Amino acid sequence: MTNTTTMNLGRYKGKIAVVTAAAKGIGRATALRLGHEGAYVVALDIDPAVSQTAKELEQLGVRSESGVIDCSNRESVESMFADILKKHGHIDMLANVVGRTAGDKRSEFYVSEPETWDFVINMSLKSTMLCCRQVVPAMRARKSGRIVNISSVAWLAPTPTFGDYAAAKAGVVGFTRVLAIELAPFGVTVNSVSPGPIATPATKQHSDELRKKIIATIPLGGYGKPEDIAAGVAYLGSDDASFVTGHNLVISGGRSVN
Repeated sequence: MTNTTTMNLGRYKGKIAVVTAAAKGIGRATALRLGHEGAYVVALDIDPAVSQTAKELEQLGVRSESGVIDCSNRESVESMFADILKKHGHIDMLANVVGRTAGDKRSEFYVSEPETWDFVINMSLKSTMLCCRQVVPAMRARKSGRIVNISSVAWLAPTPTFGDYAAAKAGVVGFTRVLAIELAPFGVTVNSVSPGPIATPATKQHSDELRKKIIATIPLGGYGKPEDIAAGVAYLGSDDASFVTGHNLVISGGRSVN
């Protein structure tokens, strides 16, 4: 459960926030956090279980809705965002959380398959670009908006067999920085967050051996929580960060320091 004692509950009052990959993990925690802070949350995910995130918010008295979408598919993204903009008129804040590693197809680069690169890059970089493409025109026109993209510490603390994922997430940061410069004249900020190892459904599948190896690289000595990332996203997407743009916030327990 999100710790409501540490947040400004009115920071997102009257704001429309769209959160992708909101069915679980970091996306779900972000949706809950923004909702607790007053946002009307549009929770999106390819997993139909995203409806549970919206229901949980509604049970807490937070206005919310959900939608099933493949954020790597142009037609799906264009259709969903068109519906959101038609219904609400605008989007104040977009949190791009979608991202995937190669999973059990992960390998050292010299034996990797181009089809695996395509999957990882589409999910971890193209999805972010597609969703941004839908909100930028209206944000420019309104001269207002916040975009927060989820990258990863994978590109700052390289790990063998994660070459495709590190490349895609480095791309997210590079894209974020360029978009921040393009949108600065319109009062729109664009930032990214690079999480370290976080306790999510995906990392719970890590073997004990892998978990020990990962923890050994984290100065604070353990995996972070999805709520740790959600707090960073909530800050960057709020007016508290109105003078912050093109920034990559690393939330990794110190993993990238060494």
